[in-house]
Amino acid sequence: MFRIRHWATLVAALLLILASAATQPATAAEGRPYTNPVKAQKGADPWVEYYNGNYYLVTTSFTGVLTMRKSPTLAGLSVAPSVQVWSDTTATRNTNVWAPELHFLDGRWYLYYSAGQSGVACCDSQRTHVLESAGSDPMGPYTYKNQLSGSNLTPGGWLIDASVLKHDNKLYLLGSGFINGSTQSMVIAPMSNPYTLSSSTFSIISSPTLSWETSGGAVNEGPEPLYRGGRTFLTFSASHCQTADYKLGQLELTGTNPLLASAWTKKQTPVFQRNDAAGVYGPGHNGFFKSPDGTEDWIVYHANNSANGGCGNGRTTRAQKVTWNADGTPDFGTPVALGTTLPGPSGETAATPTAYTLVNRNSGKCLDVEGGSTADGTNIFQWTCTGGANQKWRIEDLGDDTSRLVNVATGKVMDTAECSTADGADLRQWSWLNNKCQKFRLVYTATGDHVRIVNESTGKVADVADCGTANGTDVRQWRWLDNNCQQWQFRPTT
Repeated sequence: MFRIRHWATLVAALLLILASAATQPATAAEGRPYTNPVKAQKGADPWVEYYNGNYYLVTTSFTGVLTMRKSPTLAGLSVAPSVQVWSDTTATRNTNVWAPELHFLDGRWYLYYSAGQSGVACCDSQRTHVLESAGSDPMGPYTYKNQLSGSNLTPGGWLIDASVLKHDNKLYLLGSGFINGSTQSMVIAPMSNPYTLSSSTFSIISSPTLSWETSGGAVNEGPEPLYRGGRTFLTFSASHCQTADYKLGQLELTGTNPLLASAWTKKQTPVFQRNDAAGVYGPGHNGFFKSPDGTEDWIVYHANNSANGGCGNGRTTRAQKVTWNADGTPDFGTPVALGTTLPGPSGETAATPTAYTLVNRNSGKCLDVEGGSTADGTNIFQWTCTGGANQKWRIEDLGDDTSRLVNVATGKVMDTAECSTADGADLRQWSWLNNKCQKFRLVYTATGDHVRIVNESTGKVADVADCGTANGTDVRQWRWLDNNCQQWQFRPTT
């Protein structure tokens, strides 16, 4: 009887173990391979969000325009179209757009950024602004909500690099600025909602006092929260961005009131810095994002390829996986060299796009180079989508808020015939001449998931003639009429 009971107990235990193993989630496969940089044009101050099957990337523009890239894989961000999601003509905030960030709060996206006043020398007028999405699409459309500023800013000082801290079910605005004559420090203020401060007085939570925070200038900026296991960490960028010694430091919230400097404990050494052996200089101004399966933390940051790269558009966007130390603190590792191929975030399942088909919203047909001819002047029209290379386009960012549309089959670009400004001027393919008639702004439409293709020279858009639906209907330029015949969906392809 004892033996029977003993074996019964063993069998039951074995069945329990097998059942438990069967219900454990399998380790997610590594994501698609990617290679840094993930954005080579206008790659400074990057921010990445993963949402509903896509990554979204925004970076500093230095103009009054914000563009966003969207891709189902991290690797695909390097070739994704840069689509304009916001532009501003208001003189007090339409230049030097820096450090945009996306935050999903109360069912909407909020886009925070720094911007300055037109005609004012850089950069005393830099202030923080916030946009609100109409719905849950990270690409908008957006409306302007508010300027977020403080009553105790140093005259002539700025408030930049806004981020949002969540603590104890409350929101706080983080930023970098000059308060009551301070050096450039990290500051914080409470919020009553995502676009309103509940106090106009900012508190300083960290100032640059250590030697590694003062290379080229005393700077603490770019505060970014990272949460894990009930703990809150805050990375920040230290020293001047003009130097190769721009780097990341770290605070941890060890008290209960995040408005108090005494509630934050600063790590006395940097957590992420230059790697001369790999040719990485001035890594900083980072953001954090989760892998598609939610199991991994990733850092996105910018860096230079040379020690004298400075603070401009030479900085490129890069990403790496974050690991965690036994004591529960983050380990950011060492920045890797450009050209290093790494496994992408876990849980990626989609193929990495290499090109796009452009599908007209009205007709459902594809932008097509007639017959796949390689001749200059070949017509561009619409045709039933076949998957042919003459219907595939590489969208190449030119680093000035415009792109060129390169046909995969022919290697030639979309061009406005004779640089005409007339309604009805033909869109054709031509060899690259690097003129404005071959450059286009891709502007997100208010109806969502479609763009208008705006010629940089003429301001007119790609239009299907007379809203025709037949194969071979000409695609031409026309003034914007806000109809479906002038809207295009960019569908990723390989």
